[in-house]
Amino acid sequence: MKKLVIVGCGGFGREVHDVVDAINAVAPTWELLGYVDDAPTQFNVDLVQARGSSVLGGMEVFRDLPDDTAYVIGIGSSDVRRTIASSPLLAGRPAAVLVHPSTTFGFGNELGEGTVICAGVVITTNVRIGRHVLLNVHVVIGHDSVVGDFVTVNPSTGLSGGVHVGEGAFFGTHAVILQNLSVGPGAVVGSGACVIRDVPSGVTVKGVPAR
Repeated sequence: MKKLVIVGCGGFGREVHDVVDAINAVAPTWELLGYVDDAPTQFNVDLVQARGSSVLGGMEVFRDLPDDTAYVIGIGSSDVRRTIASSPLLAGRPAAVLVHPSTTFGFGNELGEGTVICAGVVITTNVRIGRHVLLNVHVVIGHDSVVGDFVTVNPSTGLSGGVHVGEGAFFGTHAVILQNLSVGPGAVVGSGACVIRDVPSGVTVKGVPAR
């Protein structure tokens, strides 16, 4: 089994643990050594310990881990994930790709390093997913879509076919993006929004239709 550390012991980090458990239930793949977190709350530490794991310490822990120990960043903030991924402490270390066994895939898809795909996600055909992307439960990504690095897609969001998403964009729960549109780098699409036109870089939109 390959050794793995989850960076971040908050809510999404513990959801990542669920994905690891689901993968291992099908075929033992990952030996989860524990979590790394520079500022864990006692609440989260208690929840991690309740499931038989532990917070090993802050990022400095990586200095003492073998170089082949993989990591995955279980933090919802795109900016924080980008900062962590660029840490010299992670240089040359493998970033795990974690895919829940219930994920449905079409043909010709590509997944970047560090990507996490949670339960019930559907990725159709010829989709490209960048590095350190988080796809939460029941997300749907349509054909020919391109999702940039460090994008966060929250539960039950749907990207129609041919959607292009720039680096670091963020999608709230139940957002919908119609076909062949673009969402620029760093843009935020609010929960429940229906996007019917291109979203420029760094802009926040919400509502139906999204404005």
